Amino acid sequence: MPRFKPRGNRGNIMSVRDIIARRAARELRAGDIVNLGIGIPALVPRYLGEREVHLHSENGVLGFGDTPSPEEVDANLVNAGKQPVTEKPGTAYFDSSLSFAMIRGGHVNVAVIGALQVSAAGDIANWAVPGKAVLGVGGAMDLCAGARRLIVTMTHTEKDGTPKIVPQLTLPATAFGVVDTIVTELAMFRVVNGALVLVELQEGATLDEVRAKTTAPFEERLSAHAAD
Repeated sequence: MPRFKPRGNRGNIMSVRDIIARRAARELRAGDIVNLGIGIPALVPRYLGEREVHLHSENGVLGFGDTPSPEEVDANLVNAGKQPVTEKPGTAYFDSSLSFAMIRGGHVNVAVIGALQVSAAGDIANWAVPGKAVLGVGGAMDLCAGARRLIVTMTHTEKDGTPKIVPQLTLPATAFGVVDTIVTELAMFRVVNGALVLVELQEGATLDEVRAKTTAPFEERLSAHAAD
């Protein structure tokens, strides 16, 4: 699979978060109903282009758009992370109980969420931050159980260099064996039959760097182009 250049449309160097979000956006297909978590996932809409992806939020909205300009902000139109979004033609509104019924009923094609850790088997921990007060798991467990496909977007390591892709979770689990794809600033992995597979290197990343920063065992299925 090909790498991509970490630059914006005007040649500006992209942030790590934007690099991850842009690659994750390429995994979404026209017609998908997609739930986006807070943080890096919330950046995905700016990279969808003309694809008609239907964005869903737990607080009761389907079909919203990207972040508005300051003069377009409507305090009543926000996503689940309380960030302002735009209204598109056909946007639908409903209460949160119906929104969660959509998730639990398997009507969300893809969830894109962040994580603190992902294991080699596709287990995910994304709700209990060490050293900080735990406010609750939120909608993460519902999304992990109900979405048909789960894409994790996260930095490859913690700020201190601690790997986030690990043999087994050491943080409280959100769900087990549910992750389909992991996108970081270094690489993209798939979880195939309960095993981790490296399928793509990001622009500028090396296989040795990915090996050094990933403690989970993984298989390599890179094309000759991507493994150079």
